[in-house]
Amino acid sequence: MQTNQPTFIDIAQLRVGLYIHLDLGWMDHPFTISNFKVSDEEQISKIRKTGLKKLRYDPKRSDCDPLPAPIAPLPTPVAPLIETLTSATTLTESESPESISKSERLKQLRHAIDENEKKFIIASDIARQATRNILTAPKTSIEQAELLVNEMVDTALTEGDIAIHALNGNRSDDKNYQHALNVTVLALMMAKSIEMSKDDAHLLGMAAIFHDIGKAEITDKILMKKDPLTKSERSYFEQHSEIGARMAKQAGLPDRIAKLILQHHEHADGTGYPKRIKTEQTDPLARLLALVNVYDNLCNPNNTAIAKTPYEALAHMFANQRSKLDESLIKRLIKSLGIYPPGSIVQLSTGIHAIVIAGNPNKPLRPFIMLHDPLTDRHEPLIIDLREEPNINISICLRPNQLPPDVFNYLNPRKRISYFFDAELLKDESNQS
Repeated sequence: MQTNQPTFIDIAQLRVGLYIHLDLGWMDHPFTISNFKVSDEEQISKIRKTGLKKLRYDPKRSDCDPLPAPIAPLPTPVAPLIETLTSATTLTESESPESISKSERLKQLRHAIDENEKKFIIASDIARQATRNILTAPKTSIEQAELLVNEMVDTALTEGDIAIHALNGNRSDDKNYQHALNVTVLALMMAKSIEMSKDDAHLLGMAAIFHDIGKAEITDKILMKKDPLTKSERSYFEQHSEIGARMAKQAGLPDRIAKLILQHHEHADGTGYPKRIKTEQTDPLARLLALVNVYDNLCNPNNTAIAKTPYEALAHMFANQRSKLDESLIKRLIKSLGIYPPGSIVQLSTGIHAIVIAGNPNKPLRPFIMLHDPLTDRHEPLIIDLREEPNINISICLRPNQLPPDVFNYLNPRKRISYFFDAELLKDESNQS
């Protein structure tokens, strides 16, 4: 595992010849890409106008060293922050109501996450059984999927604000990951964001659960291949959309669900498959299904070594796939998942590392995070709602291999990111200003 820490400089150290990374959203700076070698003073002026105080830079790709660092005040030690945040776990009678409230809040967050993991494991098992048995026991499979989708639609459309939770607890692991379930969760999150009708949301959810059933007739040699597919292999693989639509009809699913399964790999510019049709010829629900399918495949490919982080996946879609996917839906997905999507590994303004476990829809910069705290048991981690910590901010997103070994082992980031709904985390959002 690569353990090199990212190298940072103060904005005042910037000079021509440095290779830098702008840790900003791709819409928050004026450059085409976020990492490049500074070529002139005009670029430096634009970089300073972004408001960044620190810059990540690559010494090996730079032509020179940074300018000398300005004298800065001593940083706030990390330990006192951890002590402040965890003090509520060792209360005494003399401690303040505020500390007691923080202790109770931490218990509520842990309980909500634990309950969410229980529900996720059940849903994961149902999704696996329903998709596996669609040909041998179609009636049972459809009934199982209906029960699951109905509950998820009710949660998504009627619970008020909901959080998308990236599982990183102790009850589940990578083996519980189900692509079909992830796509369903993400699709119904989008259904809520565009105020879709309950009937359409139900159709969308059922199509999402069964969208890849056609892969049952594609050999594992192709499905599990980590290297790029050859032209003939790609042609064979692309048949799964048509196979899936046929299987859906044979199982007794409605024609529109079969149509969504058929079209879930079509592109807006006509470069998708199997029919190579453009936006106006595809079902609107199929366009949404295609979008979230692409996102989850970027985050959770067969070869986990090339997986993109959630942040990278959104950036890639916005920068490179706007002609292939519905651009308005890409923007909606970005808004729904937040600036720091669930599953992101981040470093805080305090220097502490954390994993984003859920977003706050109304405050995209203030998600729920699980902290690296070596003094706290990994099985009872410190969970923070950043709405409640105004002095703590997220500085940058990182890849797993950028974490120090001890932090990596503690946070234990999943190779595959699993999502599920959480309606409990945001229950007291009205109390947050």
